[in-house]
Amino acid sequence: MSLIDTHAPTHAHTPVEDERATVLRIFLSLAVFVAGWATSVVLWGIPGLYIPALALVPVIWVVLLLISRG
Repeated sequence: MSLIDTHAPTHAHTPVEDERATVLRIFLSLAVFVAGWATSVVLWGIPGLYIPALALVPVIWVVLLLISRG
């Protein structure tokens, strides 16, 4: 038995792998958000559609302000 870790990765992560992981996290987050919104529409009907959109208005304002400031 050795003290050397045999399960250590043999190669470092490349920038392409890191970018793919980031894109995957973004798409998964987006999918969960859309699925939650669809679930609210199924459960509560039309109010489940427009109340989350109304609640996101301040978020969009902040995003637009951050974009415009550079």
